[in-house]
Amino acid sequence: MCELLGMECNVPTDITFSFAGLALRGGAKGPHADGWGLALYEGKAARTFIEPAPAHDSPLANFVREHPMHTLLAIAHVRKRTRGPVSLVNTHPFVRELFGRHFVFAHNGTVRNVRRFKTGRFTPIGNTDSEWAFCAMLAGLQNRFGTSYPTSNRELWDAVAKISGRIGSVGTFNFLLADGQHLFARCSTNLHHIVREAPFSSATLSDDDVKVDFAKLTTPSDRVAVIATQPLTRDEKWIRAEPNTLWVFRGGKLRKTLESR
Repeated sequence: MCELLGMECNVPTDITFSFAGLALRGGAKGPHADGWGLALYEGKAARTFIEPAPAHDSPLANFVREHPMHTLLAIAHVRKRTRGPVSLVNTHPFVRELFGRHFVFAHNGTVRNVRRFKTGRFTPIGNTDSEWAFCAMLAGLQNRFGTSYPTSNRELWDAVAKISGRIGSVGTFNFLLADGQHLFARCSTNLHHIVREAPFSSATLSDDDVKVDFAKLTTPSDRVAVIATQPLTRDEKWIRAEPNTLWVFRGGKLRKTLESR
């Protein structure tokens, strides 16, 4: 299966440290060598880097690590192919427009018989179950809210939980979904998160002896939520999600945990 990484903050932050840990699992410290991707939001739009190659020795991934870009919201992914060949069109994260903004999605798992779900105007470009499931989720949101972004955050959260629970009932559906304001993280089998806030301390990558002292890089009001399939650091306390639940992050905080089944 693949591995996921998400970051959601209350101040613009770079994802370099966490992405370096994820990239190691893209063929060096893990078997996820069938592609990698990173999406960084600027308001309603996301800048996306994707490549159907191992992340750990990718010149493009090295460029991303060596040129930090600050953002409030990011999603990254390293792929271990299960459905669909290794190709650019099958590389996560996927991006589509809905409600006049970019939605970004990355998936870990396999959704069997995913084509039973209608995708509406959202046509998959590749041939993965992941992209089809993403398109089906967006179609469900459009059916529920029309063409305008929901005025009620709670109605949006509940809709994402319900739609993803229906899709997840026929497979393994761990995912990250972002809309420029929220980061949604659904656990089917395995997902973890940590919120870094004052008093900040140091952290060391699980797969390398790279250490960062966040106290030297932050202010007391900073808050950063990081979500990953497996914990990326060895000396921090990560929280594991319960299966069939959806986390909603905004402003660097876990705002809600919803049932998603």
